[in-house]
Amino acid sequence: MITEPEQLDARGLLCPMPVIRVQNRVEEMKSGERLRAICTDPGALNDIPAWCRINGHKVVSSEERQGEYVVVVEVGEA
Repeated sequence: MITEPEQLDARGLLCPMPVIRVQNRVEEMKSGERLRAICTDPGALNDIPAWCRINGHKVVSSEERQGEYVVVVEVGEA
């Protein structure tokens, strides 16, 4: 059963802070849980997926919405 993703507000933060905030939150989560990061830094659309590939997490979706960048991450195995 997939539950609603936990939400992380990273608006107003510049690189590398959105990725660092995602990393810190994911460390507190369990495998299979999801995190929705809302950012205003357009680099987040590249940076967060790159971080996920390196660290074994999955990008479920990424999109731009009215000047905000939303990336949903599924936490991988520890």
